[in-house]
Amino acid sequence: MTKLTALDELLAHQIPEPQANVQTWHPYWRESYFFVAHRPDSLGDMVIMTMATFPQRGFMDSLQMGRVNGVRILGRHERALGDDPHTPDVGHARVEIVKPFEEMRLWADPDMGEMGMDLTFRARTQAYGLRRGTMKAGHELVWDQSHMLQSGWFEGTYTVGGTTYEIDRWWGQRDHSWGIRDHGRCPLWIWFQIQLPDGFLGIWHWEYPNGARVYTDGCWAPTDGSEPVPLIDFRHDLEWTDASGAATPYGLVGDTVEGLRGRIEVTLQGGRRLVVDAEGSWDRPYEPFHRGGLNQMKVRTDDGREGTAIYEVTGARHWKYFPDCAVEGTLPQS
Repeated sequence: MTKLTALDELLAHQIPEPQANVQTWHPYWRESYFFVAHRPDSLGDMVIMTMATFPQRGFMDSLQMGRVNGVRILGRHERALGDDPHTPDVGHARVEIVKPFEEMRLWADPDMGEMGMDLTFRARTQAYGLRRGTMKAGHELVWDQSHMLQSGWFEGTYTVGGTTYEIDRWWGQRDHSWGIRDHGRCPLWIWFQIQLPDGFLGIWHWEYPNGARVYTDGCWAPTDGSEPVPLIDFRHDLEWTDASGAATPYGLVGDTVEGLRGRIEVTLQGGRRLVVDAEGSWDRPYEPFHRGGLNQMKVRTDDGREGTAIYEVTGARHWKYFPDCAVEGTLPQS
C-alpha cells in the first residue's frame, strides 16, 4: 500500500507520486477529487461532485452531476488558475478539507448551475493508496497516475430545480487522483466502489482492447478502522441491459443501454475470495465524450451481505464492452 501524508489531500502534486516524492509537464496532466453519495438501502438519487485542476491548460473546474428523480443532471463551474492553482474553489463550488482523511465539506451554489449542495463527508474506513500505474500506446505515454480511495458517510442537502432534498447518512466514496490521464486513449477502465455494512470493496482495473490486463489494484477496507486488505486478483463478467432488462450490445454510442448487470470475483491478500452479483441503472452516461459511464447498482455477496455500489465501466474500445466504437488516435495494445 502506498504511503500517504496529509499533504496528499492537496491539489498540489507535480508527478504521479505522493507528495513526499518529486517533476512532469504533459497536456493530459490533471489532479482531481471525486465524491459520490447514494442510498445504502435502495437505488435512487445519486449525487456527485468533482474538483479538478489542469495545470498546462490553466484552469480548474467542478462538476455537479448525478440522477435526481430519474432525471440525469450535469452542471459545471470553472475558473482560471491565475496565482492560485491549488485552492479547490471555483467561485460557485468548493471543497474544504476540514480534517485530512477524516472530514470534507462540499458546497455548490444552489442558485447557480444545475445542482447545488451543502454536504459533509465523514470517513467510515481508512484511506487506501493505490500503487502508481502506467500505460503506453507504442512509445507514447497516455496514462501515468497515482490514486487513493476512501468510503464515508454523507450528510447535508442538495438542490435541483429549486427543490432542496436532505441526505441523512448516505454512504459513498471519495477518491483523489493525480497524473497523466488521456481518457480517449484508454481501451477499458473499470472503477468499482461497493459499499457493504461492514466495509467497502474498491477496485481500479484497466485492460487492452483484446481484454489482456494492464493493471489491477484495490482493497477491502473494513469499517472497524483496521488496515485495508489489498486486492490481488479481479475477474468480471458483465453485460449491458436495455429498458426491458434484456441484454443489449453497446453499439456505437450506447443508444439502447439503460443498465448493467453481472458478476465479479475478487481475491484478497491472504486468499480470501469474494463473489459479488450486481444489477442496476446507467445513471451518468459519458456520451458523447467517452463511452460507458457510471452505473448505480444493488449488490449481493456470495455470503449473503447486501449493499449498493457505483460501477464505472468506460473506455475507447474493448472486445466485450465497446467492440463497435470508433476510435480517434492510437490505442495501447498488448
